[in-house]
Amino acid sequence: MAVWDDLVGQAQVEEQLSAAARDADALVTAHAAGEPDPEASKMTHAWLFTGPPGSGRATAARAFAAALQCVSPDRAMGGIPGCGFCDGCHTTLVGTHADVEIIRTDLLSIGVKETRELVRRAQLSPAGGRWQVIVLEDADRLTEGAGNVLLKAVEEPAPRTVWLLCAPSLEDVLPTIRSRCRHLTLRTPPVEAVADVLVRRDGIEPEAAYAAARATQGHIDRARRLATDERARARRAVVLKLPLRVADIGGCLKAAQELVDAAAEDAKQVAEEVDVKETEDLKAALGAVQGGRMPRGTAGAMKELEERQKRRRTRTQRDSLDLALTELTGFYRDVLTLQLRSRSAIANVDVRDVLERIAHDTAPELTLRRIEAILACREALDRNVAPLLAVEAMTMSLRG
Repeated sequence: MAVWDDLVGQAQVEEQLSAAARDADALVTAHAAGEPDPEASKMTHAWLFTGPPGSGRATAARAFAAALQCVSPDRAMGGIPGCGFCDGCHTTLVGTHADVEIIRTDLLSIGVKETRELVRRAQLSPAGGRWQVIVLEDADRLTEGAGNVLLKAVEEPAPRTVWLLCAPSLEDVLPTIRSRCRHLTLRTPPVEAVADVLVRRDGIEPEAAYAAARATQGHIDRARRLATDERARARRAVVLKLPLRVADIGGCLKAAQELVDAAAEDAKQVAEEVDVKETEDLKAALGAVQGGRMPRGTAGAMKELEERQKRRRTRTQRDSLDLALTELTGFYRDVLTLQLRSRSAIANVDVRDVLERIAHDTAPELTLRRIEAILACREALDRNVAPLLAVEAMTMSLRG
């Protein structure tokens, strides 16, 4: 299986990355032979992958990183780098390649300290691979200071270092950084392509796979979770009932509280799964004595871990709320589709009766205002407004 097989519905991006991987292979081969660089190379030192959630930005970046490190002997016979089977491809895809650093954060932002460490790493020569590759999956979470630190490294890269940045859109990255990157735009994969992947790779029944792909509007990870996780299906069902519960002020406030509580519960479950192990591992590494007492001088490290875990819980809660708001936006999009008699496909077919009822009883102008209220709530959460206040304001607006 070639590394490109994980890209779903991105034929144009795959073609561009394959061409760049071939040129990158030619560059390394020419350097090894002491020859001048080939002319008109499609390879460059900095790439920016953008696209909507679920489009596979990080998947494309990791696949390209694997192709850059490919050591398959087929390359010498005209084969495309990225076989998926050689040591370079395999270790990159599983995250153990010595010359590939994959950065993803479960916090709200990436700070200056972490970025400086990445820049230091980027200055090193490849230890054994063909390139030093830095994959930054959450480039949109760089603080302004961290972005300025990264800018210097992107402007003056080491000879065989490649930066692969991922972000939802160009506007999420500093103009000075994006102007120095080659830009690739990924699209939302077609529902049929996502359903096919779920059937082939995850063994999901075709009908369930198509229903999940349609409900999530082509978001691969969400479709897989919806098709395989009963809890995810139950949570979605609760969110899709919300439009019927905002008829009065009491219903609005209760629905808002339940949404926020559900997101907090998600954060708590993640904490229970991860935080305890992290804490115990750090205590053991710092030399905790029997009875749990810590050696002197270790309080700072424990406090730093606690603060990180707190920030992660906040991020998890925000992500859970954002998923609920995305599903709610999809619901009202379907209502608007029915009201305007559009030929666009309905995503939430399983609640079509509710969609038709609301579409019949309200005007398109109200539906648009409701969608705007949901988007305003997402923006408020991004500005660190208290979740309950932001969601209450949204549900009151949904009441119309």
